[in-house]
Amino acid sequence: MLKFSRGIDQDRAAAAGGLQQIAFARSAAVAAQPSRLPTLVATAATVAVLYFARDVFLPLAIAILLTFALAPLVSRLRRVGCPRSVAVVGTVTTAFLFLSAFGAVIAMQVSEVAQNLPTYQYNIVEKVRTLKETGSESHILERIGRVIERISTEISRPEPEVRASPEPAPETQPLLVEIFSPQRPVETLKNIINPLLGPLATTGLVIVVVIFMLFEREELRDRFIRLVGYGDLHRTTEALQDAGARVGRYLLMQLVVNITYGIPLAIGLSLLGIPNAVLWGMLAIVLRFVPYIGPVIAAALPLFLAFAAAPGWSLLVWTAALFIVLELVSNNVVEPWLYGSRTGLSPLAIIVAAIFWAWLWGPVGLVLSTPLTVCLVVLGRHVPQFEFLEILLGNEPVLDPKERLYQRLLAGDPDEATDNAEDMLEEKYLVEFYDTVAIPALLLAERDRARGALTNAQAAQIAQSANTLIANLEEIAGEEEGEEETGAQAQENGDDDDADEYDLPLGDGQSVLCVGGRSDLDDVAASMLAQTLWIQGAEAAHAGHDVLKAGNIKALKLEGRNAVVLSVLDRDFMRHAKFTVRRLKRIAPAARIGIVLWQEDGRPDTTERDQLVESLQADFVVFGMGDAVREALSDELPRSLKLAHPKIAPGYAMRRSKRADRESTVKAD
Repeated sequence: MLKFSRGIDQDRAAAAGGLQQIAFARSAAVAAQPSRLPTLVATAATVAVLYFARDVFLPLAIAILLTFALAPLVSRLRRVGCPRSVAVVGTVTTAFLFLSAFGAVIAMQVSEVAQNLPTYQYNIVEKVRTLKETGSESHILERIGRVIERISTEISRPEPEVRASPEPAPETQPLLVEIFSPQRPVETLKNIINPLLGPLATTGLVIVVVIFMLFEREELRDRFIRLVGYGDLHRTTEALQDAGARVGRYLLMQLVVNITYGIPLAIGLSLLGIPNAVLWGMLAIVLRFVPYIGPVIAAALPLFLAFAAAPGWSLLVWTAALFIVLELVSNNVVEPWLYGSRTGLSPLAIIVAAIFWAWLWGPVGLVLSTPLTVCLVVLGRHVPQFEFLEILLGNEPVLDPKERLYQRLLAGDPDEATDNAEDMLEEKYLVEFYDTVAIPALLLAERDRARGALTNAQAAQIAQSANTLIANLEEIAGEEEGEEETGAQAQENGDDDDADEYDLPLGDGQSVLCVGGRSDLDDVAASMLAQTLWIQGAEAAHAGHDVLKAGNIKALKLEGRNAVVLSVLDRDFMRHAKFTVRRLKRIAPAARIGIVLWQEDGRPDTTERDQLVESLQADFVVFGMGDAVREALSDELPRSLKLAHPKIAPGYAMRRSKRADRESTVKAD
């Protein structure tokens, strides 16, 4: 007993020292973690510079994005054998000629629409009159018009001035005379050219920058690597390739999607008789670069024209139906087929980015919002200082499945936890979900409980939510039980030769009891193990940790049990596990007594596990769900319980007889 108590003291001292080392390491890690304040200050300064110097950075941003879009074409021409100068100049010239022709056609179509607008006035007036006559019985439109008229009259009425003295005679105001002089031809030409100088200069600057960027693309890449990432060439090169691939693919695929939308739209509007159908198809190609808002604007203008061009309502209905069909086909067929959601942005991030870039750079920023935000996400993915950009804007989950499940259980929301579990169970079996997601989530809860971050009430809430989750997955467990029978028959017939990590034995005729070790969380893990054994066909039951107390363990009915498995999340339980195993072996000598010490990683090797089995006198000690099921359903015979050491027994009897003699002497006195 003295040796055992010393061993316990040594273990406690080692555990205390380990906890102190862990606390010191965590404090050192917190102290070593860099502050985010410089990054936030730099971000705010960058936004301010981009806003106040937008006349400089906006052409550069357009040029960079066009370089990303045209670089694959230049590279393809270079691989064919075309010289660099011919490939660059030819690609840029073709692209800008196409854009110029595109803009010229749009300008002519807009001018034609402006000239034809007065001819649509009669149809608009007639339809408004029809709507007014439709609501004449209830006089809704008249009442609304009267209210609006009263409000406008009240607002425009001047306030009366209070005068203490009689009004003086009004002063005569001089008449304003405007002198018109004929303009000279030079001034007229200047008035025409001045508004065009800004756009033409910007266009020329963009063309020149794109040409030089395409000429010196490799040189610019090397300079950027030397400037920001010379110490980590692999990460910087990967970031540049990722940014170029994402932005170039997005621009190219979005252009293809918009063209496959705009051309059928123009043809359909032309067949319906909508004037200037080519204009609306071309505008749809451009406006669909604007996320979410662009398609709405592209549809609003032709719908208004359909409302104004024809006296009836059928043209408006057919035009709306055309837009609905094209949107459904484009969103559900064309986009997933071409690129899906490869931008790496969440839908909310796309909307917020559109608002931000529209505020920063106006309508052009709205069109460029998605590719620019893609560049920011790539920056956050490969530069640690800007990791928050990927967390805020990216579409990848920021929490592991185990962390997400733990958060839902901690919040007391088993319904959402069940929904997430069902999504994962479409690709996984229940045993794999328990082993890789649910048990690690319980281990996170146990670690928080051990370090005092989790109260008893919160631990009870997690256990209750987890039990609800297990009950909700009962139907899936029943479906998998049928799959196990079918799979076993197929395996007997030789149809399934692939060995899987979770290829578990059948438990027909086996009876297993799963018992929690020392807490409610252990009870939950025991329930998961019992449900997995039930799927395999065994008669499985689970019991709470209270049955292991000295006053309750003797009343535990273990007749007919083939195995009793203790479920343990806390490693400290192993100090007392030897006594529990001995008690269970005395009660059920024919059953195999084992322990599942749940661990996600860092599992001991075979030698250490055998030593642990020998010291605890258990039949097996395992660390995962698959091994626990295999051992619980094993046909091996249980180990016999070893008695106390023979050298200790005589001394113990002698001390006991001396103690009895002393007690009898005291009673006689």
